[in-house]
Amino acid sequence: MAGYGKQREPINLIIAKGKKHLSKEEIENRRNTEINVDDYKNVRPPSYLNKKQKKEFDELATKLVDIGIMSELDEDCLARYLIAKDNYLKFTKLLNAAIKNKRSIKYKDDADMQRVYSNDIESYLIHQDRAFKQCNACADKMGLTITSRCRLQVPQAPEKPKENKFNKFIAV
Repeated sequence: MAGYGKQREPINLIIAKGKKHLSKEEIENRRNTEINVDDYKNVRPPSYLNKKQKKEFDELATKLVDIGIMSELDEDCLARYLIAKDNYLKFTKLLNAAIKNKRSIKYKDDADMQRVYSNDIESYLIHQDRAFKQCNACADKMGLTITSRCRLQVPQAPEKPKENKFNKFIAV
C-alpha cells in the first residue's frame, strides 16, 4: 500500500516542493478528491467562552489563520485549549495558596496536618495535571507548541533551473 504510515500531503504542497512529477490528469484527480477548506474568514469564538477567553481566541485565531493552518472547523479545538489553559492556571493558583496556607494553619497534631495537606494539595495536583494534559493536547493539535510547528511543512518556491552552458551548441 503506497504511502502507508505517512500523512498524505495536499497536491499544492507536492507541486510547490517540485519533487514529484505528476501528469495533469493525476493533479486534477488529486484536487478533485481533496477536501478544501477555504472558510478562513468565518472563524469566530464559540458562545460558551467567557469574555477574556473570547479575546484570547481572537488573538490566537488571527495568527493561526494568517499562517493558513486554522479554519472554521478548528474553533472548538482552540476553545478547548483556552478552557483547559484557564483551568490549569486556576488549579495552579489554588495549589500555591494551599501550600502557603499550610504553613499558617494551626493543626491539632501531625496526622491532622497530613490529612489536610494530602486532601487539598493532592486534589489540586491531580486537577492541575489533568488540565495541563488537556491544554497540551489541544495546543499540539493547533500548532501552538514548538514541536507541532516544526512538523508543519511550509512550501518553498522551487529553485530556477541553472542555465546549461552546453545549450548554445544545440541546434534549435
